Amino acid sequence: MPSVGRKLLIMVSVLLAAVGCDRGGAAEAASPVTVRVLVRDINIRAAGVDCAGTGPYVFLHRTAQYRLTDADGGTLVSGELPAGTAVAAFEEDLGVERVPTYCAFAIPVRVPERTAYRLAVDDRPPIELTIDRDNAEGPSLVAVVP
Repeated sequence: MPSVGRKLLIMVSVLLAAVGCDRGGAAEAASPVTVRVLVRDINIRAAGVDCAGTGPYVFLHRTAQYRLTDADGGTLVSGELPAGTAVAAFEEDLGVERVPTYCAFAIPVRVPERTAYRLAVDDRPPIELTIDRDNAEGPSLVAVVP
């Protein structure tokens, strides 16, 4: 039967393996944030419906592969984009069901603290993200695609 010290060593080893370790031997803390990308494609659609980028932004769509990187290009998180949501481009009520909209993507992720972040979608050049810690909906990494 293993000694108490051996049992403790085994438990610590299992815990470290489950949490994961960085090169320094300690797990790097990751915090939840939302990557928010607003695609200003001015498409006519009903606000609130699923959408994807149009015209020169067709690469921004549900299931497109993305990588969230740091300033040095190191991958922090990767996955598939969710569907975007159509948001009205103008605040005024135009009195019609379909209005000019933008397509907004929200990607919840957990990332370690960095000074800069970029979003790379498919084989496109990375999009610079602005850090917004004061967002009413929680910390965000934000980009507006012209």
